[in-house]
Amino acid sequence: MWDKKKALKHIHDTGLIPIIRVESAEVAFKVADAFLAGGINIVEVTMSVPGAIDVVKQLVEQFGNKVLIGTGTVVNGKMAIEAIKAGSDFIVSPNYSRDLIETVIGRSKPVIPGALTPTEIYEAYTMGADAVKVFPCGNVGGAEYLKAIRGPLPQIPLVPTGGVELDTAGPMIDAGAFALGVGSAITDRKAIKESRYEVITENVQKFLDIVKAHRK
Repeated sequence: MWDKKKALKHIHDTGLIPIIRVESAEVAFKVADAFLAGGINIVEVTMSVPGAIDVVKQLVEQFGNKVLIGTGTVVNGKMAIEAIKAGSDFIVSPNYSRDLIETVIGRSKPVIPGALTPTEIYEAYTMGADAVKVFPCGNVGGAEYLKAIRGPLPQIPLVPTGGVELDTAGPMIDAGAFALGVGSAITDRKAIKESRYEVITENVQKFLDIVKAHRK
């Protein structure tokens, strides 16, 4: 069973949250299998996946406690309740609100809401966020922005998301990222279209190698 403390430690130790944002449940399962084959047992299913709640339920049934399953693009407390009832182990959002954060805290799950400016990041954290998703990080300077934020706010665990690529991942880890939220750089749309899921597996392995190398 993934309790809150164990889930957060696993996210930090792995250093990577691979995001599934695809067009069907069938593809979502294939991508999840590709993640596992690459050596990672964390999955974030975004609410933009058709039937996302059912996908989460089925992933929980299929993988049980072997995989830390999160739900992303959760924008309010009501959606968070649905995701947690489906078996979600953690909640990620592009935004933050007291409703969202307190709802997830009340159910003893990790919550990683999104924020961008120093004021937003600090406010989300003081509301009870376990970590803050800095989104869209790549659009505002990537690693340099992360480093600037961590200067005055070193106590806040930051998860840069948006613009995390193979060439930017290392510098973001160097800048002190708690973990990296990675979408299209891992879940390659062209590879999926061509049913080359081994490409996704390779991408996972490359990112894990980067995290390991830059955390030494």
